[in-house]
Amino acid sequence: MRVITGVARGMRLQTPEGLDVRPTAERVKEAIFSAIQFELEGRRFLDLFAGSGQMGIEALSRGAASAVFVDDSKVSLAAVRANLAKTKLGDRATVVSLPAQAYLARADGTFDIAFLDPPYRQHIVEGVLPMLEPLMNEGGAVICETADDETLPGRVGALQSERSYHYSRTAVTVYRKKSDGNG
Repeated sequence: MRVITGVARGMRLQTPEGLDVRPTAERVKEAIFSAIQFELEGRRFLDLFAGSGQMGIEALSRGAASAVFVDDSKVSLAAVRANLAKTKLGDRATVVSLPAQAYLARADGTFDIAFLDPPYRQHIVEGVLPMLEPLMNEGGAVICETADDETLPGRVGALQSERSYHYSRTAVTVYRKKSDGNG
């Protein structure tokens, strides 16, 4: 696993060992960042269920102003911290050791882009989206990675499903926060 482009281009990242972590596949990561490449500069990024932190680190490498990495696994958070140190991007990062829902319940500030990659087939996204919706800036993107056979709602409050992509056994759904919640 490596950083695709930006100031940390080509750097290899540490991945936690074990079955609890499933890093986003390289081609899926490339597709996601191609879709949002012009939205990153100077933006605030949330890497929820951070794992190794590769998505938030990619965002920082490409010019995001800041990133918040949230995970409740000590092993994952150690990998995030090591990867931030290696890429020298830690000065724009906040690492939070909490379950996603607990973080969202007390989060301070708003986000422009959020990436969610929870454990597959546990219906976690459906529970997290309503908590995340008020924390997203108008026009902000929420990118959800799920198993290909999972079905997500078309709308959650002001978050409207904009498009979905399918890659083998992975689906990526992009939500956009609309100004009035009516699309």
